Amino acid sequence: NGVTIAGGHGEGGATNQLDYPYGLFVDDDQTVVIADYWNHRIIQWKNGHTTNGQVVAGGNGQGNGLNQLKWPTDVLIDKEMNSFIICHSGNRRVVRWSRCSGTTQGEILLDNTDCWGLAMDEQRYLYVSDIGKNEVRRYQLGEKNGTLVAGGNGKGDELSQLNGPRYVFVDRQQNVYVSDRNNQRVTKWNKGAKEGIVVAGGQRGMFRFPKK
Repeated sequence: NGVTIAGGHGEGGATNQLDYPYGLFVDDDQTVVIADYWNHRIIQWKNGHTTNGQVVAGGNGQGNGLNQLKWPTDVLIDKEMNSFIICHSGNRRVVRWSRCSGTTQGEILLDNTDCWGLAMDEQRYLYVSDIGKNEVRRYQLGEKNGTLVAGGNGKGDELSQLNGPRYVFVDRQQNVYVSDRNNQRVTKWNKGAKEGIVVAGGQRGMFRFPKK
């Protein structure tokens, strides 16, 4: 049987509850950081502290202020900068929040992106899935345009296309794995490839809207 490490007290906005948890990140010390979608916040549970979580970003109602989030879908930890990087889907932004205590607002890294999923490789390149453009881009932190690494050829089910890409994973060779939601498949895009390889699903009825 599984062991509950976060939430488990029904749907709600208390610090012992979650409301549609989406993406999560597990740190080296087993701290679990969760994008708590309908609560418009990022909440973390430290290893062994299973009663209540700690709100570390957002939690000030939905909105577009720098102290707010709206429908966060994914989060990761940038260890070098000691910060959270958050996909802030409701305001079409990727934002950074410091992990230092007393932090009350974030800063915008990327704007005007229909982001959903995030990943970071060992060289600290940031990967962002865009469900509007049906693509995944790689960014050096601080740049705005990025490099196309998957999709970007319109919405569709060809191997050069994606349809509603959600979450992404990057391996040590910078190959990118994408949960291609509306195509009910997971595709692998080797570094520099123009087409993906189906590694799971892709047959009607095999997967139903894969997320993460």
